[in-house]
Amino acid sequence: MQKLLVVRNDKIGDFMLAWPSFALLKQSLVDTEITALVPSYTAPLAQLCPWIDKVIVDCGAEGDSAAQSQLLTQVKQQQFDGYLCLFSNMRNAWLGARAGIKQRCAPATKLAQFLFTQRVKQRRSQSRKPEFEYNMDLARAFLIHHKVSVSEPTPPYFSVKPEQLAGRKRSDFAEQQDQPLFMVHIGSGGSANNLSVEQYFSLIDCLAKLKPEACFVITAGPGELVAAQELTEQLAEAEIDHRLYFSEQGLAVFCQVIACADLFIAGSTGPLHIAGALDVPTVGFFPSRRSATPLRWQPLNSQGRHIAFSPPAGEMTQEDMSLINVSDSAVKINLWWQKLQPAAEVEQ
Repeated sequence: MQKLLVVRNDKIGDFMLAWPSFALLKQSLVDTEITALVPSYTAPLAQLCPWIDKVIVDCGAEGDSAAQSQLLTQVKQQQFDGYLCLFSNMRNAWLGARAGIKQRCAPATKLAQFLFTQRVKQRRSQSRKPEFEYNMDLARAFLIHHKVSVSEPTPPYFSVKPEQLAGRKRSDFAEQQDQPLFMVHIGSGGSANNLSVEQYFSLIDCLAKLKPEACFVITAGPGELVAAQELTEQLAEAEIDHRLYFSEQGLAVFCQVIACADLFIAGSTGPLHIAGALDVPTVGFFPSRRSATPLRWQPLNSQGRHIAFSPPAGEMTQEDMSLINVSDSAVKINLWWQKLQPAAEVEQ
C-alpha cells in the first residue's frame, strides 16, 4: 500500500484520541504516505502530528455543493490505495466510495457500513474501553486484513521541542519559573457536562491551601473568555496566586503553552486530550453517562498520570456534575500529584 487516507473529521478531543492509531499505522506501514482528512479547526494539530505526511481539510457537511465537489476531486486526484474511516457516517462513507478507493475500512455500525469493503465489529456504544483503543483496534484490523505486521506505539504520542518549550516558558511564564504551574481549563466543547465556575473556584481554593507554592493558570480559548475572567476575578478576591492565559495565537502555540504545565485540569474537552497526548499529568471531570464516562474518554497519558472524577452513577445523577465533591477531589488530586513527583522534590 502506497497511499492511505485516514478520516477523523470531528472534534479536537476525538482527533487527539486518534493519534495512537496514526502512530501505529505509520510505524507499521513505514513506506506508506499517510494523509489525514480533518476539519479546518483540527488541521493545525494534524500538521503537528509526526505520523501524518499530508493533510486534506474537509469543508464539512455545511459546505456548499462547490466545496463538496472540490473535496471529492481532491481525494480522487490523490489516487489513494486505502481508506480508513475512524469516524464513520454516511457522508464519509460516500466520499471514499465515490472517490473510487478500492480498500475501504470502517466500524460495522449504521447503514454507512455497507459502503465499505472491510467492516469491523466494535460495539462502541457499549463504551467498554477507551475511544483511543477502539481506534487502534480498527487500525490493527485494517493492517491484519492486508497482511501487514503490526508495530505497536507507546506514549507519549506528542512532544514539543525542548527549545520551543524553553522559549514558551520564558515568554509566557517567566515570573512563575520557580512555581508549579497548575493549568485549569474551564471551557467545554459542549459534548459533555462540566463543573460550574463556582465549583472550579472551590477546587482551586482547596488546592491552593494544599499547594500554596503553585500558580494556577486559567486557560481559555475563543468563546470561553467571559467564564474564565469570572473565575479569575473570584481568585483575585481570594488572593490566590493565578494568571489568565487567553489562547489567541492558534492551536500550535496553545499546545506549547499546555506543555509548560505541571498539572492540567479540565472537563472532557479538547485541551485535556492535548495535555494527555503530551503526557502532562491530567485531572478530568466527566459525567458517568455510559457514552461519556472517564473510561470511554480517557486521555492518552502513560500509566498512572491521569486521575478522573464523576458524579454517582444513576439515571437521575449521572450527568449532574454538581454532585461531585470538589473539596474531596482536591485532597485526592494533591495526594496523587505528590506521588508523581521525584523523591527529592517530595522531601523538600
